[in-house]
Amino acid sequence: MIVQDDTVGTQPLANRNPKNPSAFALAAPAVRIAPSLLAANFARLEEEAGQMEHAGAAVLHLDVMDGHFVPNISFGVPVIASLRKRTKMFFDAHLMISEPARYAEAFVKAGCDHITFHIEVANQPETMVKEIRDLGVSVGVALNPTTHVKAVESIIDDIDLVLVMSVWPGFGGQTFIDDVLPKVNELRKRLSDRQRLEIDGGIDARTIGKAAEAGADTFVAGTAIFSATDPAAAYAELDRLARDAKLQTE
Repeated sequence: MIVQDDTVGTQPLANRNPKNPSAFALAAPAVRIAPSLLAANFARLEEEAGQMEHAGAAVLHLDVMDGHFVPNISFGVPVIASLRKRTKMFFDAHLMISEPARYAEAFVKAGCDHITFHIEVANQPETMVKEIRDLGVSVGVALNPTTHVKAVESIIDDIDLVLVMSVWPGFGGQTFIDDVLPKVNELRKRLSDRQRLEIDGGIDARTIGKAAEAGADTFVAGTAIFSATDPAAAYAELDRLARDAKLQTE
């Protein structure tokens, strides 16, 4: 099983080891669009995921909701396990759930390559990072729109990815919250080149440029891609806009 990354080449996921950054599919600095499965047609998941893979997506974002931490329920282990057999994309699981430590192993066994948990539910974030990493996957932490960077101070050097929510988690199709951009900029200054800065919520052709300029490099996009007449073209346009914005900041 492989994933194609235009910066680091073809990497074997079976040999991934987040303790060795070169084996982490998101380790090298690059612009990446991560289509969000939440916005896909659930009756055609295999087809729509395959369309994204064919369009060039190396990362598929999986928004898992439990109806407790967020006011909605999405999908879980069986759906991910079934889809894992049908695509080679890197599975970026965003656990919007109250007990990520309890369920992380099940999601890894289902085929997730990366697990992001919310700092808002982590009483002992250092322990959670270790437990997830010990499962053999990379680990990230997510912050809600009003959660301060200080909340992740104790683990910021130990994680592979920080996910900034630019909407309140729980539903797709929300409006981008501009107030998170200073937080994105602050985090970019704190993270190393091997760490990714992901943003999720309201990412479309109008907002991706300012998110990229603020410092994000991995962009979760759902409605803007899967609700488009031509999802592959929408994916390509977001990729172009993000790359152009990044070039202007260099």
